[in-house]
Amino acid sequence: MKTKKYTQTQQVIDTLREHGGYATLRNLYHLVDTSTWATKTPQESIRRIVQQSSDIFKIQPGLWALKECRDDVMHKLELKPGNKKSEETFTHGYYQGLLVEIGKFRRMTTYVPAQDQNRLFIDKKLGEITDITNLPDFTYDNLKRKARSIDVIWFNERQMPSDFYEVEHTTDIKNSLSKFYELQDFHAGFFIVADAKRKKEFEDKLNVSMFSSIEKRVKFLNYAQVVGIYEGMRKIERNLW
Repeated sequence: MKTKKYTQTQQVIDTLREHGGYATLRNLYHLVDTSTWATKTPQESIRRIVQQSSDIFKIQPGLWALKECRDDVMHKLELKPGNKKSEETFTHGYYQGLLVEIGKFRRMTTYVPAQDQNRLFIDKKLGEITDITNLPDFTYDNLKRKARSIDVIWFNERQMPSDFYEVEHTTDIKNSLSKFYELQDFHAGFFIVADAKRKKEFEDKLNVSMFSSIEKRVKFLNYAQVVGIYEGMRKIERNLW
C-alpha cells in the first residue's frame, strides 16, 4: 500500500491549523518548514498555495485563514462578517499595525493615539505592539494637539517626528491633509494610506490652492504597497518610500 504523499499545500494547511487557524503571509514564510521543498522560491510557492487552495480564505491582504476555523478565527479577531462597522474597525487597525511593525523594523519609535490602543492589530491590541501612546515633548502644545490624533507617527532617535501616516478607509481625506498642513514645518514625510481606488480622490483634494505648500510632500500609499513592504521587510531601505 502506497503512503499518501505529504504535499506542500497540506503542510501549509497544517501549519495554519497549528497556529490557531490564521497567519500573515510573512509569518507563514517563517513558520512553514520548506527545507525539503524542491524549489528555489519557497515563498512564492507559499503565496501561490494560500491564493489557490480551496481550504484557505483571505481575511485581509496578507492575512489568511483556514475555512474550517472560520467561526473561531472571526470570533478571536472580533470580526463580524457583514457588519460594516466591525469590518472598517478591523481594517483600520490592521493597517495601523502594519505601519507600526514596519516602523519598529526600521528602529523608529512608533506612536498611535491613546484612543486607538485597544484597537486590534490581528489578535493583539495596538497598545501592546506600539512603543508609545503619549507624544514626546518635541514641539509646542498647539502643534502637539494637531499631531495627537495622527494614526501612526514614527519618531527618530532624537525623538523628532520622521513620518506621519493617516489611514483613510472611509473617512474624509481632506481632514488628514489639513493636519499635515498644520505640521508642514517639520522635516518629516506625510502619507495617506488607503485603498488604491481612492487615489484619484486623494489627488483631487490635494491639488487645491490651500494645500499648495504641501502638495509635493504628501504621498499616497495603497494597501497593497503597505502589505508588500511588510512582507519583504528584510529588503527594506530608507528610500523605499
